[in-house]
Amino acid sequence: MNEFDKLEEKKDEAGLGEEKIKRTVCVVGHKNPDTDSICSAISYAYLKNQENDGCRYVPVRAGQVSAETQYVLERFGVETPIYLENIGTRVKDMDIRKVEGVRSNISLKNAWTLMTTQNVFTLPITTEDNYLKGLITINDIAKSYMEEYDSAIVSVAKTPYRNILETLDAEMIVGDPDAYFDKGKVVIAAANPDVMENYIEEHDMVILGNRYESQLCAIEMSAGCIVVCLGAPVSRTIQRLARERNCTIIVTPLDTYAVARLINQSMPVDFFMRKDNLMTFQLSDYTESIRDTMSKKRYRDFPILDRHRNYVGMISRRNLLGVHKRGLILVDHNEVSQAVDNVMDAEILEIIDHHRLGSIETMAPVYFRNQPVGCTGTIIYQIYNEKKVEIPKDIAGLLCSAILSDTLMFRSPTCTYLDIQAAEALAAIAGIECQSYAREMFAAGSDLRSKTPEEILYQDFKKFEFGDWNIGIGQITSMSEKELEEIRNRMIPYLDHRFEENNLDIDMLFFMLTDIISESTELLCYGKEAATLIEEAYRQPLDGKSAQLPGVVSRKKQLVPTFMNAINRMSLA
Repeated sequence: MNEFDKLEEKKDEAGLGEEKIKRTVCVVGHKNPDTDSICSAISYAYLKNQENDGCRYVPVRAGQVSAETQYVLERFGVETPIYLENIGTRVKDMDIRKVEGVRSNISLKNAWTLMTTQNVFTLPITTEDNYLKGLITINDIAKSYMEEYDSAIVSVAKTPYRNILETLDAEMIVGDPDAYFDKGKVVIAAANPDVMENYIEEHDMVILGNRYESQLCAIEMSAGCIVVCLGAPVSRTIQRLARERNCTIIVTPLDTYAVARLINQSMPVDFFMRKDNLMTFQLSDYTESIRDTMSKKRYRDFPILDRHRNYVGMISRRNLLGVHKRGLILVDHNEVSQAVDNVMDAEILEIIDHHRLGSIETMAPVYFRNQPVGCTGTIIYQIYNEKKVEIPKDIAGLLCSAILSDTLMFRSPTCTYLDIQAAEALAAIAGIECQSYAREMFAAGSDLRSKTPEEILYQDFKKFEFGDWNIGIGQITSMSEKELEEIRNRMIPYLDHRFEENNLDIDMLFFMLTDIISESTELLCYGKEAATLIEEAYRQPLDGKSAQLPGVVSRKKQLVPTFMNAINRMSLA
């Protein structure tokens, strides 16, 4: 269970669920989130919650925060968003039928009645504390009635006398209603007493009428129980003899045929229920993972358990069609490859971004705002102003940090006048000075000595689809040439090894070592076509495994568009 599911479960247990909030909507940035992705998610979730539309907007993250982002969050006293690894629908997002559990000692007849009145085909058998013991289906009941010919089956099933009384609408005039019929067989006394003596055995249950001689014979043959039909009176003598011989007497208004037909229906469901190898699912299971299981099993219904293994309800294959998708707002990206896992299983409500149009498709129209500015935080600042929502000091600090980070302190070619204007206005609210604060932030983010090469690679890493090629591009920025050199020496052996293993699921890998001060990038390149692509894009050959790119600092504005143009030219050649 991920952090988001734990939060949801805690709120449900605290009574903060659907009765007060109609829906929880996640606001999330891309995988391997940068400062803009995290700060924009937090700031936009806060803005949406001010609208009071009945939904709860929760900022989440799709990856680990960088050192730079952690510094920003701590600087302005904001908690790190909870981690959401997968937005796919869960069992708890389905319409779970609240079929009440029943006890294992109820009769088959009672179970059948419950099924027909509730219009269900399966009953869960549970304990008093809601632990699932087994399942009984209509097929199980039909099989017990149609295929069972053993006259001793009622005792083998250890049938409670209370079940027999309930099933036969009977009254016990001698005996203990809380006892069990657990020995002997069921016989019908249709013959005279001389013949009865040949087939009645000790402990048997004898179904008979009002004939005194037959009742007396059954008791003298040590029957365990006699069932007197048609409500016939039982003499005091017979009752006294029955008590002396420990013989139970039951009187029913039904005739002999009806009693014989119904007696098997008094058996407890415990004897026929399925109790081993039950196919159950948990509330936190992904619907994607249970779909195949449900299609391969011939069961009609599947019980659902909570994290404490307690029974919750039932689902069937039909419930997969009406699953409630989770609400999602994307910030700072609009490509499937960069989004949280199973993003297409969610209901995307809004997209706020400043990148190229990607591969996200939606089932219905959504609010999509994409502007050619240097940072998503700039767009969100504009939305605050448009909606006339006051920006708190901590939110202002986050948005300003996002802009300074994404525009490399206004040095990136993606930076616009709108970005500078927004950053300065936000800095005034947050009580910071842009230039000095940016240096502190970049210094905190570039301290990568304690990071592993893998952590450095994925700190700011994105995948792109260019035609038939899948290309991964990571980036590290620093204000220190010496630090970039140290990172380079650590990353080359690691990237050599990782790309040789061929487990990155990409065709080419590029890693940008960007110097903010000199406004240049050394690009580490891997893949069979990497050298060809660099030569076509920048008209220069690779120097070993790297290329020097003066003036290139932006992945979004400079590297990716240049690669796209080069790939288009190569495809036309």
